[in-house]
Amino acid sequence: MQYLRPLERRVLAMRDEGVDTEEIGRRIGRSAAQVERIIAWTSIPRHQPPQRRSPRAIERRVLAMRAAGQSHEAVAARFKRSPRFIRQVEALAHYRLGLQLLGSVRRGQAGDTS
Repeated sequence: MQYLRPLERRVLAMRDEGVDTEEIGRRIGRSAAQVERIIAWTSIPRHQPPQRRSPRAIERRVLAMRAAGQSHEAVAARFKRSPRFIRQVEALAHYRLGLQLLGSVRRGQAGDTS
C-alpha cells in the first residue's frame, strides 16, 4: 500500500473489512464499476510517490493579484472569500513554489559529479 492516494487506501481498507463494492461506491460517491477500477489500479506498481503538485489556478491568480499590489481584502472580494482564506491560499502557494524550487535544485544536484 506504499504510495497510494488517500481514496485508494480508504477503498482497500473497506474492501479488506468485507464491504461489497456497491456499498463502498455509495460511501465514496462513486459507482461500483469505478470502485472496481480503483481496486484494480492499486495493483499497478508505483516506484515513487505522486509528483508534487504545482500551485493550483486559484493560488496562481492570488499570487498574481497580490504581486500586482492588491490587498488581501480586495482579492477576497473578487473571489467572494474571506481575507483569512486568501492569506491561507497565498501561503500554500508560496509553500508549493518552494517545494518545486527544492525539487528542481535536488534534481540538478543529483547528476552533479563535482
